[in-house]
Amino acid sequence: MVGLVLPRLVNIAGASRRSVSVAERNVAALKPVYWLLLASGIVEPLLYLFSIGVGVGALIGDLTLPGGAVVTYAAFVAPAMLASSAMSGALSETTFNFFGKMKHMKLYDGVIATPVRPFEIALGELGWAMLRGSAYSAGFLVVMVAMELTTVARAMVAFPAAVLVGFAFGALGMAISTFMRSWHDFDLLASVQFALFLFSGTFVPAQDYPTALRWVIEATPLYRAVHLIRGVSVGTAGSHWVLDVLYLLVALVVGLLVASRRMGRLLYK
Repeated sequence: MVGLVLPRLVNIAGASRRSVSVAERNVAALKPVYWLLLASGIVEPLLYLFSIGVGVGALIGDLTLPGGAVVTYAAFVAPAMLASSAMSGALSETTFNFFGKMKHMKLYDGVIATPVRPFEIALGELGWAMLRGSAYSAGFLVVMVAMELTTVARAMVAFPAAVLVGFAFGALGMAISTFMRSWHDFDLLASVQFALFLFSGTFVPAQDYPTALRWVIEATPLYRAVHLIRGVSVGTAGSHWVLDVLYLLVALVVGLLVASRRMGRLLYK
């Protein structure tokens, strides 16, 4: 039994170290401008929160959620901004930057000359993306607590939920990037990302849309992310959070597997 289990544990430990090495390379490369990247990732959702959540919210007033809870419009919008920030932070690193490293810098061509495998590269890049995404989420949650849009206890639960959202979108973004042929393909991705941002229950409850459109919206990954974090932030999360978590976990696993297999085909051809 020991002879069977021990080699597997050694392999897992080795793969983990190699994945961490990939993330450490990114930290070392961007360390001089890391604080600038951190500020840029937090400022954009805050601008939306203050301009729409607070500014427009003064005209809209309170909203009644499907469960009957009444919240201010700012409290309604803030969790959606957190989910969108986690999505944007993860996608920015695992799409545009990842594509540049793989197709133009040829960084991974050199990496695979070492014992690091494509799956470990994908896992390391995803881990680095989440270092950025987690910092964005933590900073935004501090602002939410300061504005009394959520409580400290709920923010502590919302943080791992936001990290899960970032992991899921990071894996999906990495998988999509392996199918990109040129920089022009990212225009389509940006359009899809912006459509998700507008129509995922971000500013308007999904229940207010026509039934057919509502079904489409509720099937999107950002809606599941917004639904999960909003339920945690305003204290309305019930048993339905299980569906949101399972959806995001499946997206994470599928995205990571597709990305690693596609990288293997592209790098070893």
